[in-house]
Amino acid sequence: MGRIRSKSDLPTKICPVCQRPFTWRKKWQDCWDDVKYCSERCRRRRSEAKT
Repeated sequence: MGRIRSKSDLPTKICPVCQRPFTWRKKWQDCWDDVKYCSERCRRRRSEAKT
């Protein structure tokens, strides 16, 4: 059984669209290096962030 981790121990990234920090989620455990956006909404709005 795994060790319980505190939320403050989880890695974080900054979303390029909304500029907010977001933390690691279990569903991202296999692809954390590829995750760029905090949500589906920000992923859809990514073109607005480039302008």
